[in-house]
Amino acid sequence: MTDILIIGAGPAGLTAAIYALRAGLSVTLLEASVYGGQMSITSDIENYPGFKCIKGHELSELMHRQVVDMGGEFVFQEAKSVELCGKFKTVKTSQSEYHSRAVIVANGLKRRVLACRGEKEYTGKGVSYCATCDGAFFKGKNVLVIGGGNTAVEDAIYLSNLCNKVTLVVRKDYLRAEKYLCDIADKKNNITKLMESRVKEIKGENTVKSAVIEDKNGKFTEVLTDGIFIAIGYSPDNEIYRGQIEMDKDMYFISNESCTTNISGVFVAGDCRIKPLRQITTATSDGAIAGSMAIRFISESDSKTN
Repeated sequence: MTDILIIGAGPAGLTAAIYALRAGLSVTLLEASVYGGQMSITSDIENYPGFKCIKGHELSELMHRQVVDMGGEFVFQEAKSVELCGKFKTVKTSQSEYHSRAVIVANGLKRRVLACRGEKEYTGKGVSYCATCDGAFFKGKNVLVIGGGNTAVEDAIYLSNLCNKVTLVVRKDYLRAEKYLCDIADKKNNITKLMESRVKEIKGENTVKSAVIEDKNGKFTEVLTDGIFIAIGYSPDNEIYRGQIEMDKDMYFISNESCTTNISGVFVAGDCRIKPLRQITTATSDGAIAGSMAIRFISESDSKTN
């Protein structure tokens, strides 16, 4: 039994852990992948206070080390089911079962997929969702980046320093990325754009060889490529909480600014909840609030039993 179980070790979960540990509570963080979440695969972070520029993996490591040094326990397993409505909360993974007095869900978002023919077949064989993770494998080659937001343009810029040619395939007739990113991309001689286009099929043999792209007029063109980086945004990964924590129609958690939910002792923090801005700074803010509210919840529970 731990005092607070935090599901997700991104900036929201890590910050919540710091606050709870400082209050003398026991904390277990359950993480399905790597600590830092999306932050860990961000190349350069330039809008986090105190750092003019810092690598995402460096900031992740600093936060992780702080939690470890304070006594936080990390368990790298994926939550498969939850029972949150009782006095004590239960979270099950494929390997074990964990119990706590309070739960903070800070599981972030999952990457969206194209859901086109060939995507699943060639994932890991030329199809990637992380430019900073896999870009080095495509040094000197030609690649496609799918998407028009910040992540897609950041990926294109990063890959342009490694690859021979980078082609952005954008569904709309404009880029949604911030202007400064678009300006950087425009100055890169090896970045081109296919606007109002979408990938309909990914082809290959053992690895990706080409992509079939449909333009705004319904014309199909097969484009040769060595790799495809998909960066079309994120969506909530909250299915296991359905029927327990209240959500909106898009499956984002419903909560107020105190990060509380409809369930006593259950809090949400970061990108997984309804909010107008999803950034590292807003995630850490949520983590601080959720951690503080969980501390208060446990303190009030203890006062009632004494």
